[in-house]
Amino acid sequence: MSQTSTIKQSFKKFEGCGMFNYNPDYKNAILRLDDLYKKDEDIRNPFERDYHRILYSNAYRRLKHKTQVFFNTNNDHICTRIEHVNHVSSVAETIAEFLGFNPWLVRAIAVGHDLGHSPFGHTGEVILNKIVKDNNLANNFWHEKNSLRFIDKIETMPDYEGCERNLNLSYAVRDGIICHCGEVDEAALKPRKDFIDLETIASANQFQSYTYEGCVVKISDKIAYLGRDIEDALSKKILEEEQKLELETIVQELYGGKKLKDINTTSLVHLFIIDLCKNSTPDKGLCFSREYFEIMRTIKKFNYTNIYSHPRLKTFEDYASLIINTLFNRLFRYYDGENSINRLKEDEKFYPLLCEHFKDWLLKYSNAADSDYRQSSKYINKIIYDINNPKDFKIAIVDFISGMTDSFSIKLFNELIAF
Repeated sequence: MSQTSTIKQSFKKFEGCGMFNYNPDYKNAILRLDDLYKKDEDIRNPFERDYHRILYSNAYRRLKHKTQVFFNTNNDHICTRIEHVNHVSSVAETIAEFLGFNPWLVRAIAVGHDLGHSPFGHTGEVILNKIVKDNNLANNFWHEKNSLRFIDKIETMPDYEGCERNLNLSYAVRDGIICHCGEVDEAALKPRKDFIDLETIASANQFQSYTYEGCVVKISDKIAYLGRDIEDALSKKILEEEQKLELETIVQELYGGKKLKDINTTSLVHLFIIDLCKNSTPDKGLCFSREYFEIMRTIKKFNYTNIYSHPRLKTFEDYASLIINTLFNRLFRYYDGENSINRLKEDEKFYPLLCEHFKDWLLKYSNAADSDYRQSSKYINKIIYDINNPKDFKIAIVDFISGMTDSFSIKLFNELIAF
């Protein structure tokens, strides 16, 4: 019997742990905040429908112009956020299919896990976090929580009648998205037992995902980004020869001391997937061997030391900070309670993109628009801002900026400095 057949046979024990309709937690997993409008003769399961809602959303489309690690406006081959979520989906689907988990739930969580991610990658996240704290808007800003906010309250899709409705995704998908943080080292992942209000989650990695599928995406996120970030660093000549030799030594451990001609995503992803599938059991949960777990931690430490903290990224960070802070400060100058909309309209002649788009944002999500306007615009999404509350106005600006692509935020900034 081949090694693969032996591994597959051992994972028959996982049957029933995935989020299928015979799982006792399935009824909780498919719950939605509101009733989803019905479609005649729909042949899809609830998670498949969620996957398609994400795939056709504007928030998903914007990921192609959002930074993953390296700012990429002039390089088509640098990883973007949309490429990253599809890498994660690829890794997660491979693991899920092998272990017998629900493939549609895995796909939905994976492609949706970075919806609403800030522009300029984690640099943008850090900048928005400082803005949020300095203005006492919240305890912190973190992209997993912001992704939940986007899919619950901001992102909309037209129904059959053209009315803009919130995405209204299932609990399991929403849970997998807010619990996807892959930055914290853990030897094993198991789903939590408690069915909780996801709005009460206060920090990244506070809770484990409710489903094994969510756990698979979380660990796949880590597998996917480590190798791809190394590829980009090598192509951008970020690493010195001494650092390359250090990396080669680390990776050789995965191959039993064998020297590789090239270190790339493929050379890392495959072995981590196989090791995870070999060592995971219903009793232990999803886990690597101790050897591979330590190697993954070493690679992660290498990346943070030599890639994510590289001096060449400092100029990019300063540039991103200038853009985001300028946009935030300029937009707050328009605050004037119910008159804010009029002030934005007045300045459209100077800043047509900035003023028109933020005005439309307020009309869609605040109580600034009267009922006749909302009805004619077919906005039936949730109202989340009080136009007379300056704190809500600032939150609206943060939401507006966090949903932007890198390219759109740069375009708005350039509009502000043009005469």
